[in-house]
Amino acid sequence: MTQKSSTTDSPDSQSSPNPQSPAAAATFASLDPRTGDVIAEYPIADESAVAEAVDRARIAARWWDAQGFRGRREWLLEFKKAVARGATSLASVVSRETGKPYGDAFLEVMLAVEHLDWAAKNAKRVLKARRVPSGVASINQAASLEYRPLGVVGVIGPWNYPVYTPMGSISYALAAGNAVVFKPSELTPGVGKWLEETWNSIAPSQPVFQVVTGLGETGSALARTGVDKIAFTGSGPTARKVMAVCAESLTPLVAECGGKDAMIVAADADLDKAADFAAFGAFGNAGQTCAGVERIYVVESVHQEFLDRLTTLVSRAKPGGTDDSTYGPMTLPRQIDIVRSHIDDALAGGGTAVMGGPDSVGDRIIEPVILTNVPETSRAVCEETFGPTVVVNKVRDLDEAVDRANGTNYGLGASIFTRDKAKGRELAARLCTGMVSVNSVLGFAGIPSLPFGGIGESGFGRIHGADGLREFSRPKSVTVERFRSPLKLMSLERPQRDLDLSARMLKLMHGR
Repeated sequence: MTQKSSTTDSPDSQSSPNPQSPAAAATFASLDPRTGDVIAEYPIADESAVAEAVDRARIAARWWDAQGFRGRREWLLEFKKAVARGATSLASVVSRETGKPYGDAFLEVMLAVEHLDWAAKNAKRVLKARRVPSGVASINQAASLEYRPLGVVGVIGPWNYPVYTPMGSISYALAAGNAVVFKPSELTPGVGKWLEETWNSIAPSQPVFQVVTGLGETGSALARTGVDKIAFTGSGPTARKVMAVCAESLTPLVAECGGKDAMIVAADADLDKAADFAAFGAFGNAGQTCAGVERIYVVESVHQEFLDRLTTLVSRAKPGGTDDSTYGPMTLPRQIDIVRSHIDDALAGGGTAVMGGPDSVGDRIIEPVILTNVPETSRAVCEETFGPTVVVNKVRDLDEAVDRANGTNYGLGASIFTRDKAKGRELAARLCTGMVSVNSVLGFAGIPSLPFGGIGESGFGRIHGADGLREFSRPKSVTVERFRSPLKLMSLERPQRDLDLSARMLKLMHGR
């Protein structure tokens, strides 16, 4: 549920709305996107400050590793309790920095707490050392596999879900035994500082979790410090720049990038339910959700009926800047121009605006826009819009729907609506995405045991679940000789008799 992070200055990286830079000021301002008012000033961490944070983290990581699974579980559950107790406070910070209604911010905090709880309670089960079969050829060896912490993980977070998304890396990295240095978006630094202060309230002398604030250069500095892994959330173009920085020191990277997620609506779908989820996926959080809904493919026999229901539902939406609003302003002001250009391109290509249009794009708020009959080559179909617009195109059948859904370079999530659950599973298997929900939208996001991530332009690697815990660990193989091997093969003075016997055994075991 993520997008737009900052490490380098690119058209797709986030940028602070004010023109400050490290060269011009030692601090930067966090602004309220609803009014443009300054919320607070935060320091710009330079290379030296970032390096010092990583050095502290390396020392803390040794203490954290020594706590073992049980000790880390206890610390993290205390952290979870502290976050849960302060959920209303944290949600208020999220709401103010992003502009989203308080209720949406609170839901985000709830989901983050669920993931923190799961990571803390399941790390031992997933990562503890265990015996593995040795096989006949190495029968004299006792083999075991364990997962060890990487050391220090750098997390570069987004602004659209500034708690849920980075905590999907932070929680699992901490549970796996790593120290974390978190660089929040420059649009939501207060969220990062709130989390750091909460950690310090339970473990003030152990900088296992630290936050460095700043602009793009701060994120680049974090990637250059030699941390043991970077967890990045943002656009594909920015991810490529982060990868280039990481390549300098062979620092591994897990990247959750953008999405152009499709919904498929079958002829037998519950259209009211599908329209309700479509409205939520397309317009919730002002459409600033990479795993939401940007394209909808509806079988032609129910296309108009679905479109009518969706339009009726969305017509009741009330975007604005209050907690009673359906959704808030655009958090990143320059994203407004991208949304406008996608609408213009869709209409110029022959598409139709069923609701809204170019006039829906305001200075801060974008009213809902529903487009149909949009060419598959248009920007509104091929590129991430990341705003409160959606394309609803008709298709002949479900096969065409799958082909069109797979027609972009993105592969994050998708959704399918059909009363035939077996058919839904079959279609899910054919979609080139990392995640699919049948008869819901974002169903996978709230289940901590499911990995979250995409393919193609949507990135690589996984957070959440057992895969997320292993993402922030390194497998370590250990063998212990149980008894002397009956065949002397691992020797510079290998007996011919033993080699001949091995050849006969190979043919007997594998050559028949």
